[in-house]
Amino acid sequence: MELIPAFKIGIWNAWIFELYFILPVVIFSIPVMKKRAPENLDTSVLNKREIRFLVISKIVMFFPIIYSIFLPFKSGTVWFYIGLPIALAGTVLYTIVWINLAANPLEGRPATKGLYRYSRHPMYISMFIMSVGVGIACASWLYLLLSILSMILTIIFVDHEEHLLLDKYGDDYRKYVSKTPKWIGVPK
Repeated sequence: MELIPAFKIGIWNAWIFELYFILPVVIFSIPVMKKRAPENLDTSVLNKREIRFLVISKIVMFFPIIYSIFLPFKSGTVWFYIGLPIALAGTVLYTIVWINLAANPLEGRPATKGLYRYSRHPMYISMFIMSVGVGIACASWLYLLLSILSMILTIIFVDHEEHLLLDKYGDDYRKYVSKTPKWIGVPK
């Protein structure tokens, strides 16, 4: 495994998975799908420090996307055979999370079905699993470290996000929090 593998633009690069991170956002921005899209949160309740932190975390998440364009998979290596199944498992979970969001029948209420029964943040978990798998499959310590840094920033910001969700959904979200683990677990 290398800190920074050789840069090479190609079809079989890590960008394939990064594109998949972005694809649902694009699909949900199509006017027909806006009705089913997860609702935006009102960030006006955040203080300046929280907004600054949100911006920094989004910038940090942008680096793996750019880096992935030049990061080839190390096919035929042990790293590839270990990392690819992990990345694919994260991809499957990420797909299920978006299906759960799209199928949320209660407009104006938080998603609580599917993977959202076992975690309040399954999207972040699936993205992290996918990113770790890609970092291993590409044999890149740098990509792996950027993925871990993104997850650490996400973990720090989750409390602020939950504050926004509580402000938006009120008692519905309070009940959901009391029943559902923050990261992974069995519902109460």
